[in-house]
Amino acid sequence: MSEQMYLAYDYPLLGAFWTMLWLFLWILWFILLFRIIADIFRDDGLSGWGKGGWLVFVVFLPFLGVFVYVIARGRKMGAREITHARAQQKAFDSYIKDTAGTPSHADELSKLSEMRSRGDITDDEFRRAKELVLSGRGPSERPGGDTSAPSGH
Repeated sequence: MSEQMYLAYDYPLLGAFWTMLWLFLWILWFILLFRIIADIFRDDGLSGWGKGGWLVFVVFLPFLGVFVYVIARGRKMGAREITHARAQQKAFDSYIKDTAGTPSHADELSKLSEMRSRGDITDDEFRRAKELVLSGRGPSERPGGDTSAPSGH
């Protein structure tokens, strides 16, 4: 019996399963490797030499380097990722607020005019609101910096 027997390849379905398993593990390995490399660069607590050392270790000895990194520094990887995600969300929210801006005086005056024409406010209320808008303290910019408080109407 000099013939070798390949157990997984005697059954085509088992061979396909075995191939898919190895492909999945290979993709999983690369995802883990790239996440660790991103974590090395993201960590503000590491010095430049520390980042360089970990990067050389992970790139040139990938299996050993990744396992040692996960054991030594893996506990804080999630916290660093959450901090990074929160900082990105805060920057995005700030960008949206800056881009959206506040309504112009013309927009607010046209809304007031529509409200007066519908009869929602009187001519006297329209005149007072118009003065507030033109003075820069309109409905969107209330005194005291509180922009979320209702106007009371």
